Amino acid sequence: MILIQLTDLHVRPHGLAAMRACETNMLTERALRAVRDFRPRPDALLITGDLTNNGLVAEYENLADMLGRLIDLPTYVIPGNHDNRANLRATLGHLRGVLSDPEFVQYAIEDLPVRLLMLDTLIQGETDGELCGRRMAWLERTLAAEPNKPTIIAMHHPSFLCGIGHLDRIILRDPAGFEAVVAGHRQVRRIICGHHHRPITTNVAQAIASVGPGVAHIVELDLFSDTPGLWMLEPPAFHVHAWIDGAGLVSHMGFVDRYPGPYPFLSDPV
Repeated sequence: MILIQLTDLHVRPHGLAAMRACETNMLTERALRAVRDFRPRPDALLITGDLTNNGLVAEYENLADMLGRLIDLPTYVIPGNHDNRANLRATLGHLRGVLSDPEFVQYAIEDLPVRLLMLDTLIQGETDGELCGRRMAWLERTLAAEPNKPTIIAMHHPSFLCGIGHLDRIILRDPAGFEAVVAGHRQVRRIICGHHHRPITTNVAQAIASVGPGVAHIVELDLFSDTPGLWMLEPPAFHVHAWIDGAGLVSHMGFVDRYPGPYPFLSDPV
């Protein structure tokens, strides 16, 4: 099994840049082409939030057009803080799971070697995230239904600190409550997130927790300071999560751009 995780696309209406300077539509299209061309063929594409920059219907329509032209894979999405849940549901409701819940965009994918829980952490109009009582109850109930199958939780907002001050102020509210749920369900092997626009890895209870790198703008690596957040155009990348029989879940980072190579390993003359 191969799952490709893209995150934080920040798609804009046709012809418009994000933040006046970042050509997120072009960068998203390039990332989707990299997914299309990936070999072996992935089993699914996961997009962990911030599908759009402003939650506009025109932005979702633009993304739907890109997905329709470029991606012939099961595609699973969840909202991020830049999304509008109602517009997402109205425009991308044809994607599996998006309309499974009457209110939130959260659902379980059961037909993979690992169980995949797509979790909605959006607080409409806020930058940080939340699992309200109903969402937390859904998570508890859904995890309890399959206690023996290895499980990945996909969510936009990380529940952990990363050492970058402005990011640590906009994580999931009540991270201890979420960690307690994860600790109570030992089948949770991995938690994959977006939001921070940087590749970051840590632990949440027994699970490895990671943030996918952005495919558009990247947040500056500015540890242990309290400066305002800044962005830059580092090489766009994505995570590849592979299930290996007998070994479990292994993750790699792939780059959208192509670089020189590949070359054979040869012995140098002595």
